[in-house]
Amino acid sequence: MRILITNDDGIHADGLEALERIAARLTDDVWVCAPEYEQSGASRALTLADPIRVRQLAERRFATTGTPTDCVMLGVNDLIVGKRPDLVLSGVNRGANLAEDVTMSGTVAGAIEGMALGVPSIALSQMGFYEPGTSYEAAETFGPGIIKRLVEIGWPKDVVLNINFPNGDVKDIKEVEVTRQGFRDFQIRHNEKRTDLRGREYYWVGFKALRSSPPAGTDLRALYDGKISVTPLHIDLTHQKTVHDLKGQLGGAPPKL
Repeated sequence: MRILITNDDGIHADGLEALERIAARLTDDVWVCAPEYEQSGASRALTLADPIRVRQLAERRFATTGTPTDCVMLGVNDLIVGKRPDLVLSGVNRGANLAEDVTMSGTVAGAIEGMALGVPSIALSQMGFYEPGTSYEAAETFGPGIIKRLVEIGWPKDVVLNINFPNGDVKDIKEVEVTRQGFRDFQIRHNEKRTDLRGREYYWVGFKALRSSPPAGTDLRALYDGKISVTPLHIDLTHQKTVHDLKGQLGGAPPKL
């Protein structure tokens, strides 16, 4: 199996090193193409207004000035020599990618680009890093076995798999749960207004380390309960019930004011 790995935390991130170790337990044919610097929150952004520079660090290891989406596109189409990858792995992200956050995640976007190019793709994220002592141990302990089993099972071509690992002692992690995407009951993003040394105001965007009250079966609840969450995602954002409801009210000749 040939694996391409990427991330959004950058080529020097500890999580990328963890993912390389995970991939190495599955195959000796591992390629890396990751952003030169952190691209957290980049979502599916493409670099269109600037050239993308590629720096080769080793025989199968590349860094680019682009986004995670750029990296996967370049890796699959240009940088990998010979056959295309059989699997794209994106991560391991520093922090969970859950609920509505998946639409902004560069980690999930890297997997989505792999899927769009016809390669089965998985995003991996490690909960924590707000708490002291958090590491990638859970992802490294359980990731290889879960990935291997998922590859054996297979999944639809228009789906990416989003795996989130809980933090804490790995001895306490006893269960994997297949979940649906949740949605928080309050907003955790916030802007902090600051002043630089020249007296000019600026804003820093961050997240509050607060937990919502999600229902059972969601990715949020699984992580809060100390379980590994595996969520099948796809990019068809159509709300089918509203399509059905609107078809009875709007259609045919356009209404005039």
